[in-house]
Amino acid sequence: MISIDSAQVAAVCLGQHSDPFSFLGMHTIDGVLQVRTWLPDAIQCSLIEVKTGKKLADFEKIDERGFFTVVVPRRKNHFHYRLRVEWHGVTVEIEDAYRFPPVLGEMDLWLLAEGNQLRPYERLGTHFRTMDGVDGVAFAVWAPNAQRVSVVGDFNYWDGRRHVMRLRRECGVWEIFLPNVVEGQGYKYEIIDQHGGLQIKADPYGFSAELRPATASRVARLPAWVEGTQTRKAANALNSPVSIYEVHLASWRRRPEEGNRWLSYRELADELVQYCVEMGFTHIELLPINEHPFDGSWGYQPLGLYAPTSRFGTPDDFRFFVEAAHANGLGVILDWVPGHFPSDKHGLAEFDGSHLYEHSDPREGFHQDWNTLIYNFGRNEVRNYLIGNALYWLERYGIDGLRVDAVASMLYRDYSRKDGEWIPNQFGGRENLEAIDFMRRMNEVVGVERPEAITLAEESTAFPSVSRPPAMGGLGFHYKWNMGWMNDTLSYMKEDPINRKYHHNKMTFGLVYAFTENFVLPLSHDEVVHGKGSLLDKMPGDAWQKFANLRAYYAFMWAHPGKKLLFMGCEFAQGAEWNHDTSLDWHLLQGDNPWHRGVQHLVKDLNTAYRANPALYQIDFDHRGFEWISHDDGENSIFSFVRKGEAEDEFVIVVSNFTPVPRHGYRLGVPKAGMYQEILNSDSEYYGGSNTGNIGLPSESIAANGRLDSVCMTIPPLATVYLRWSKA
Repeated sequence: MISIDSAQVAAVCLGQHSDPFSFLGMHTIDGVLQVRTWLPDAIQCSLIEVKTGKKLADFEKIDERGFFTVVVPRRKNHFHYRLRVEWHGVTVEIEDAYRFPPVLGEMDLWLLAEGNQLRPYERLGTHFRTMDGVDGVAFAVWAPNAQRVSVVGDFNYWDGRRHVMRLRRECGVWEIFLPNVVEGQGYKYEIIDQHGGLQIKADPYGFSAELRPATASRVARLPAWVEGTQTRKAANALNSPVSIYEVHLASWRRRPEEGNRWLSYRELADELVQYCVEMGFTHIELLPINEHPFDGSWGYQPLGLYAPTSRFGTPDDFRFFVEAAHANGLGVILDWVPGHFPSDKHGLAEFDGSHLYEHSDPREGFHQDWNTLIYNFGRNEVRNYLIGNALYWLERYGIDGLRVDAVASMLYRDYSRKDGEWIPNQFGGRENLEAIDFMRRMNEVVGVERPEAITLAEESTAFPSVSRPPAMGGLGFHYKWNMGWMNDTLSYMKEDPINRKYHHNKMTFGLVYAFTENFVLPLSHDEVVHGKGSLLDKMPGDAWQKFANLRAYYAFMWAHPGKKLLFMGCEFAQGAEWNHDTSLDWHLLQGDNPWHRGVQHLVKDLNTAYRANPALYQIDFDHRGFEWISHDDGENSIFSFVRKGEAEDEFVIVVSNFTPVPRHGYRLGVPKAGMYQEILNSDSEYYGGSNTGNIGLPSESIAANGRLDSVCMTIPPLATVYLRWSKA
């Protein structure tokens, strides 16, 4: 009988040993080479030398729970061995996970401990590798306050006693290398937390996940690196046309004949990509596709930040979708949620029994609006987790940009809180200094590491310089959603035309601050949910007027300074409020009714005109690109302005009439003499309008609007017209 510490044996058999690598595997003890292993339900075990294939000795079973040990005869030096194990008549040779060396190197540990590992996803999570000539998977998870962590999964009967991990105390990471693990197998981490409680957690760095309601991570390979290109950099630039189609993948289109199922990533790579190309959009923006447990959150309560949701296929399928978009000249932007996460037990909440990812004080760590937890942005490892995730999508899937959700909720400690429900910062203020530092750092890293990519902030306050570089005191985003413009203009459009003259400034006020940020004009999903109705439903008047109002508004928006964003379904004037559980109302485009098809045709032509005329996009964020002709004709509810490009002769005149009264003989000052042609008229009969307009408008030497030359034109009712200059 080999003498061995019975307390340690019991701890191994119960899965409570905090350092099994110091006890299991091959060790030299008092000058004698021993091997110890725990094989529950095994009948017997033999030691095999890999080099020769010979059996060297049989193990002694010293505990009926499956603990075996053997003294290696005539050996002093460690060597590569296997275990030949008999389980109830079945004999197999297996590798011993406890014979392999540590997975992480000293530099990895140092960078993780210091919080300077830009790409922690390259070290944590699952990684296929070969150790000592054996193929397997390295698992690593950060849980510094846990008493014990095991990896459990399809490969070990989900038994947390079998593969207790090694703790790297320098950085609080637990790791293990497991041979013969197969891609696609489910796994989690079984944690004895700092209080002695047992928790089963999905992998925070899991690259794939099970389909809800299952909650396990799936073993997956790290996606291959995607090089950035000058083509994508040019397409995302401030002086390029950016027209974004915002999409919720689960409800864009479904298969009612097949049980109302979702389309897969690969089906979307065909149907959605081709639709966006046909419609002339430059970018697709996806509501969050990170794995999330609840369909009704639309992805805005993610738990698997590193995993594309399995609802539509595998990570490879999602990569196929992105590649298809790029092959067709479309950029892909992801909605990204680094501000908060849900409290589901399999997720990040109290991950190792401590408030590891979130703040411990609910006045800092609990989001009252969404019943979610707020990341502790002051913790290095948490910032690395999030910044690494930003790089992951940009570098490993080639994503063009990240639209950061709910930035306002991150900027202010008192966001949606009453007095006494929040903690001031160290200077007594309301700003969340740690979150501000995080966003600046994230944007700096993205700017350096992926200069072709962009970040966009959904930010609704007057916080200054959101889209200015950190070196200038800004947050460093490339673009900011213009929520003020959206609210003001929609408020104006809801008014009966007879009252609009009293609200004229709502359409002009946006130009007071239009060049203080790099704005995107958003008509997003938030405007067509929660009882707000559809955009069409917001328009006043009878059916004809509703459609005419919407067409005039879209054409005004496409000419206004700022990049464009339109939520799916709005491009054909869906009448019903968006429902995430059903497909868009594509049937509205069928039959004899021309109005929905007319709006769809208009949006397509708006995108065409927008991309074909640099004046409409080239100088979006500087006063040089815009000039009012008339901003004070409130009596007629008419707005007219000039959009300018870099070239002297590159300009487009835009005229909007937001009353149902056509204006004949309207005198409009123009920048220079010549002939003016309509290049777009939202009242065209092709779009369902009355077909009022102008064939050609020669300028006259008659002063108007402070200009020497002018044209006399007809402005259609509830319409926007674009005029292009040419020499007479």
